[in-house]
Amino acid sequence: MKLNEVTDSPDTGITAVVFDLGGVLLDWNPRRVYRGLFGDDVKGMERFLAEVVGPDWNERQDAGRSWDEATAEAIASHPEYAALIRAYRERWEEMLGDEHTDSVAILDELRGTGLRLFALTNWSQYTFPYALARYPFLQWFEDIVVSGREGLVKPDPAIYRVLLSRFGIEAGRSVFIDDTLKNVEAASLLGFHAIHFCNALQLRRDLASLGLLPERGGKADT
Repeated sequence: MKLNEVTDSPDTGITAVVFDLGGVLLDWNPRRVYRGLFGDDVKGMERFLAEVVGPDWNERQDAGRSWDEATAEAIASHPEYAALIRAYRERWEEMLGDEHTDSVAILDELRGTGLRLFALTNWSQYTFPYALARYPFLQWFEDIVVSGREGLVKPDPAIYRVLLSRFGIEAGRSVFIDDTLKNVEAASLLGFHAIHFCNALQLRRDLASLGLLPERGGKADT
């Protein structure tokens, strides 16, 4: 199945929907903290976020590495940024933003369909409790697979298999929704009905095409 390809028939046999969290249902952005710390030096901030505490560095926390180890490693490599590096963990909770209300509304609507609802997220096990406390909708899921707890991160097929085996669901009877293309591609290869999330309006249309929700107009999250 091609990405975002959906069947014309509502009789898909789908029993479960799996959501990514960040970028789909909620907003997280370290710039919320670092804009204030860097002031007008936007280029400096972007360089710091790309080269000092970049995606690869952060992904290792998502895979289970402790923040003490991560902070020590980054400071050893970039001692001139020591205070800014420490702020990443010390002020991490401030990086959380609002829920994406249109997407959360779709999740809420799915609750009434009888479908099983799960989340599969790349997230540090040490910071995920902040999200649980902040976003009540996370309690709507039957369960959430958190990469930091598993020692695996998307798009490693192993973490998708953890989800499938632990909860007794089948990829071919499940929808997977993520805003990161490589994660969607990995799910598609495993047989999920894979949806690359762009906005809530597009998500509703794709779910409607699968026969899971009625299609109706609305304002998409931006």
